[in-house]
Amino acid sequence: MRALLAVKTTDGLAAAELFDESVSGGLTYNDFLILPGFIDFGAGGVSLDSHITKRTKIRTPFLSSPMDTVTETQMAIHMALNGGLGVIHHNCSVQEQSEMVRQVKKFENGFITDPLCLKPTDTVRKVLEIKKQFGFCGIPITETGKMHSKLLGIVTRRDIDFIQGSADENKLLSEVMTTELTTAKQGISYSDAQKILRQSKKGKLPIVDGAFNLTALLARSDLIKTRDYPWASTSARQLLVAAAISTHEEDKIRLEALVKAGLDIVVLDSSQGNSTFQIEMIKFIKKTYPSLEVIAGNVVTTEQARNLIEAGADALRVGMGSGSICITQEVMACGRPQGTAVFKVAQYARKFGVPVIADGGIANVGHIVKACALGASGVMMGSLLAGTSESPGEYFYDEGKRLKKYRGMGSLDAMEKGDAAGKRYFSEGDKIKVAQGVVGAVVDKGTVKKFVGYLTTGVQHGLQDIGVRSLEELKDKVTSGDVRFQKRSASAQLEGGVHGLHSYEKRLFS
Repeated sequence: MRALLAVKTTDGLAAAELFDESVSGGLTYNDFLILPGFIDFGAGGVSLDSHITKRTKIRTPFLSSPMDTVTETQMAIHMALNGGLGVIHHNCSVQEQSEMVRQVKKFENGFITDPLCLKPTDTVRKVLEIKKQFGFCGIPITETGKMHSKLLGIVTRRDIDFIQGSADENKLLSEVMTTELTTAKQGISYSDAQKILRQSKKGKLPIVDGAFNLTALLARSDLIKTRDYPWASTSARQLLVAAAISTHEEDKIRLEALVKAGLDIVVLDSSQGNSTFQIEMIKFIKKTYPSLEVIAGNVVTTEQARNLIEAGADALRVGMGSGSICITQEVMACGRPQGTAVFKVAQYARKFGVPVIADGGIANVGHIVKACALGASGVMMGSLLAGTSESPGEYFYDEGKRLKKYRGMGSLDAMEKGDAAGKRYFSEGDKIKVAQGVVGAVVDKGTVKKFVGYLTTGVQHGLQDIGVRSLEELKDKVTSGDVRFQKRSASAQLEGGVHGLHSYEKRLFS
C-alpha cells in the first residue's frame, strides 16, 4: 500500500496534447479546464508581475483595449494606477490623442521639471483660467514666469478661495501669493524631498539652486497617489501609457506627436497584422524611435508572428474575430479559435523572448487565468472594462439596468465617427463599408479600481488552485507538462456553470 502511495500519478493532458489540432481541432477558453495542483501558500502572495513587452514589466497582466468606448484619459490613468496599462484609441484627431497621452503622463510626476510658472505681474484671473483648464492652481511665481528664474512665491487654492468679482480677479499675483516657503536644495534625493514635504504639510515643495532659482517641483498629491496605488505602472515616476496608431503613411505624423507627448509604448492597430504595411511601419519606428517599444498584430498563426518578430516587434497581440462585438470570423471567414491561437503563437514567440497579449474572448476571471496558462503575458480587455465609470460615454437605463454603450471598432457606428476603424480593417477607401463589428451595451461595473481589484484577487486565487506562485511559474510548468489540462464536453461546460435553479442573482464581487 505504501509503495503504491509513493508513486505520483498523472491526470489529464499536457498543453501540447490538448492542442493537437488533428485530435481536438481549434479550442476556445470554454473548451477546457486546468486541473488543480497542491496548495502550500496563500493567494495574497501570488505574483502577477508580467512582461508585456521585451523591456516593460507591470504588476498585473491587464491591458485596456484601444477602442473609443473603452480607453481614453481616465481609463488609461486608472489602469496604470492599478498595475495595468491603458491603450488609448486613435479614432480621433492627432491633437486629441496626443493630449490624452500628455494628461496621463502629467498625472503623476515625481520631480516635476517643467511646471507651469507665472510672474508676479500676472493676475488672479490667469490662475483661475489655469485651474479651469488643468484642474490645479498650485503655481510657483518666479521673476520671469519661467523655470530657472528666481522663486518669489507660490499661489495655492487657499490664496484664491475667496476671490469674488472682476476687481479681485484683476489683482496682481504679487498681492495674493504666499511668500513664506518651504524649499529644498537642488540635488536632494526623491525620498528626502518626500520627507520634507510630509513634515511641512504643504501642497508643493519647490526645489531651488544656490541662487534660489526654481529647478523643479514636488507635489503632495503625487505622494498620496504613491501611497494609495503601490502597484502603479510607472517609468521615471510617471504613469506608463500606450496608444494605438494605424500603419498608414500619415500615422507617422500622429506617432511623432504622441512621442512628444511622452508615449511609452505604441500599439499597431490592425485586425490582420501580417502585412507589408505593418512590417514597414515597425522598421520605421525602430529606426526613428529606437527606445519606443512596439506591440504588433493582430496575429493568430505562427507564420504571421514570424514576420512581425523578424521586423522587430517587442510584443504580439493575438486574436482575430474572438471579441464579443466582433463579427470578422462570420463576415470574412478568417480567424482562429482564441485558445488555440494564443497557445500556438505564444509557444512560438517564447523562443525569441517576445511576449504575447491575448486580445479578445476574455469574458471572466477564469478566461484570464486560462489565457496566461496558454502563454499570454497579458490580456487585453474591451467588454469587461467598457461598463466601468472610467470608460468614455454616459450611462443610461434600460428595463431598470444601468448600462453603457459599447461598440466594435469595425462597426459602422465607429467608422462614421473617425477613420481609425476603416484603417484597422483596410476599408477606409471603400465606397461600400462592410461592418466587422456591432454596437451593443454592457452593464455598469463600477470603478476600475474596484473591478481591477476583483480581477487581481480572482487571478491570484486561480493560480493558487493550480498550485503555482507566479505567472512565470505557471508558464514554466505548463511547458514542462507539470500543469495539466482537461478537455470539456458540451455537457461538462453546462455542468460547470450555474444550473438547476429556478432563479438566481449573480454578484461577482463586493
